[in-house]
Amino acid sequence: MKFPAFLFSLFLSRLADQILLFLVPLVVFQVTQDVAWSGYAFAAETLPRFLSFPVCGALCDRVSPLKLLRGSQILRALICVLGVLANEAIGGIGWLVGLSAVCGVLTTQGVMAREVMLPQIATQHGFDKVLAYAQTAEQTGTVLGPLVAAALFALWPWQAVVGAAAGFFLLADVATSYWRRGNSVQLHQPQGAPGHFLQPIVTALGHVLRLPGLLRLTMLTSGVNLMLGTTLASAAAMVTGLHQRSATYYAGLQTLGAVATIAILLAIIRGSIPLRRMGVTAYALILAGGLLTAASTSHWGYAAGFLLVIGFDKMFSIYIRIHRQRIIPAQDYGKTTGVIVLLNNLTQPLAGLIVGAFADATQTRGVIFAVCLLVGAIGAVSAVVARRKTGATQA
Repeated sequence: MKFPAFLFSLFLSRLADQILLFLVPLVVFQVTQDVAWSGYAFAAETLPRFLSFPVCGALCDRVSPLKLLRGSQILRALICVLGVLANEAIGGIGWLVGLSAVCGVLTTQGVMAREVMLPQIATQHGFDKVLAYAQTAEQTGTVLGPLVAAALFALWPWQAVVGAAAGFFLLADVATSYWRRGNSVQLHQPQGAPGHFLQPIVTALGHVLRLPGLLRLTMLTSGVNLMLGTTLASAAAMVTGLHQRSATYYAGLQTLGAVATIAILLAIIRGSIPLRRMGVTAYALILAGGLLTAASTSHWGYAAGFLLVIGFDKMFSIYIRIHRQRIIPAQDYGKTTGVIVLLNNLTQPLAGLIVGAFADATQTRGVIFAVCLLVGAIGAVSAVVARRKTGATQA
């Protein structure tokens, strides 16, 4: 079924997206020499992609996700080219920020389209294996994106690097087209439901509140994202401040985190882990990693905790996505997943705000420990609720 072509398309799309994410704050800072403007630019390109998840998810339940996926890739390439041409004709760094913000929304559409397609593609393979393969391709693109962007930016002006990103988006669409031509899987055609434009969001929120287990899964994921966001937001201060390591050490730790993630995903592909064990193991090790980063007095202990949090986040993501796919009705999968992803991701910027309120590294340890207590409480309550429901069902 030419599944590697689908994975290659995912890799190229993620690679190009990461090039833009890397490029915008760097170029804005070089032009303005102002850290604040660099931060504003990063917010301007990332916020729209998070806020658009519910709308993009709802579209996947009304329009063919394959058409949306291909359209998002072609339009991203086109937007990159038009943004560069507008910059050359009119000038101004705002064109780079603007094209990246629009591409961010289109990236969200592509992500949601793939999310809806994956359960249908997995009919000939285990869904956990398909998700592990997909996340490995995505993670590889995430790791290589900044490296490729830095290498190209050292040789070319930013306009040429954006042009290269456009080329990667087009290659991603070529790979998608090649995959589809050799794929016998019949993708379901969505049935658009009548109603006002807010109806899909209302339906999705109703599913979150009423479908058995879905609210519990959403809370668990929010807890994990809070732990992940706190770890990422505090890592620079903890490594270079409290543990007095160099920036090179910090960069190496980030790279090791990406390698650990890929290694864990490959282990899932090669092995066969029961779903419940996968979820419990990932959640427990993420919590243990958070406690290590808070309690450890040595940089070795902190590094071990950091790798546990970063590495097992994707294993927990696979557990959640499989469970979610089993609960949500197929006809509402896109809209409901879009709303859930938005709710889950709100905790990461919240983590940044919490860490930002405590700039001192010694205070940050207390913040991490408090987050660990909250994550542990969410896990304990979830386990109790799940056990009671199981007991009531058996009774």
